[in-house]
Amino acid sequence: MSIEIKVPNLPESVSEATVATWHLKAGDRVAREQNLVDLETDKVMLEVPSTADGVLLEIRVQAGQIVKAGDVIGVVSEGAEAAAPAAAPAKIEIAATIPGANPVSTAADDEGQGPAVRKLLAELGLSAAQITGTGKGGRLTTEDVRAFAAKPKAAPAPAAAQAPVAAPAAAPKAAAVAAPSVSLGARTEQRVPMTRIRTRIAERLVEAQATAAMLTTFNEVDLKAIGDIRAKYKEPFEKAHGVKLGFMSFFVRAAIEALKKYPAVNASIDGSDVVYHAYYDVGVAVSTERGLVVPVLRDADALSLGDIEKAIGALGAKARANKLTMEDLTGGTFSITNGGVFGSMMSTPILNPPQAAILGMHGIFDRPIAVNGQVVIRPMMYLALTYDHRLIDGREAVLFLKHIKECLEDPARLLLSL
Repeated sequence: MSIEIKVPNLPESVSEATVATWHLKAGDRVAREQNLVDLETDKVMLEVPSTADGVLLEIRVQAGQIVKAGDVIGVVSEGAEAAAPAAAPAKIEIAATIPGANPVSTAADDEGQGPAVRKLLAELGLSAAQITGTGKGGRLTTEDVRAFAAKPKAAPAPAAAQAPVAAPAAAPKAAAVAAPSVSLGARTEQRVPMTRIRTRIAERLVEAQATAAMLTTFNEVDLKAIGDIRAKYKEPFEKAHGVKLGFMSFFVRAAIEALKKYPAVNASIDGSDVVYHAYYDVGVAVSTERGLVVPVLRDADALSLGDIEKAIGALGAKARANKLTMEDLTGGTFSITNGGVFGSMMSTPILNPPQAAILGMHGIFDRPIAVNGQVVIRPMMYLALTYDHRLIDGREAVLFLKHIKECLEDPARLLLSL
């Protein structure tokens, strides 16, 4: 019995998806609940599992094509056996017979070479037999091919000159300068369609720039106190909670204390209204191969440091495995992004609409600072708060960021909610 594989119902506000990757090919065995294909929306990746054991009989929609809910993208034959693979066609060797033409790469020449080398040989019209390989076992590398292609080609020997009737008069001497032989090597380009998530990221960033009055204020924070706590309680914390004690949980807690003190930073604009949120859903930006996503910690004010670390770890793992759901990504009243994990010293983060502010963390660097009249070396981080000036005044933004700094430099404030 043949069973149609259909696009499932898409998340709310998503009208179409792109076929990202088929994990099987036609004729392969498939098990019930085995993922057949990934569908990419502008927010999440969706898996489409098989509803029966059998064989993937047909793929109707190839990777890169756009589909909608209910579209048939493949067919599974329930209980069928996989077809035996067809015999590979015999290789035919073709020799170049046209004088002066580029040598043709034959199957025998290219046998044993990697796909990148074979592709480059074909692009340059070269044969593997012409080139001496420097790779393991004499295999060619792409560098071998490019180096060979860049070598100046020997000029063809001139035809024998006929004996002159009379010796020409001696020409005046002139400095003969040969034009240099320049080879730029292989220059390639690749054009690929923008992924749905990258398209959506681009749209939201442009939207934020166009609709909000964004400003950024900066401060710096001495993280010695937090570093001392982490060093002292590193092992017992991990034993108690099953997760390492990082910096992010302290920043989330400090941000929540500041949000409570300055509620406009936790608000959003809806038309001509200001919506003040009496809850604290904090988005934490995660970088993935598909792009930046911002999963949300729900009711973060009710979470302990251990709960925050575990939640961030779980959301990060889901993001990198393309397992995030719409529930993980929707909402959020405030966001935090950490460019410091990539070595950033300072940046101006962009708002995550409709949120009114975003906190930017950066790299921790030992720098000399003045403490009680003495110059000391401390682990310092620059902080950045980008905010929507339509809703938040500069005074509030500066004091908000200052309060985060005070909570981190004196962590007792986090316990006492000061």
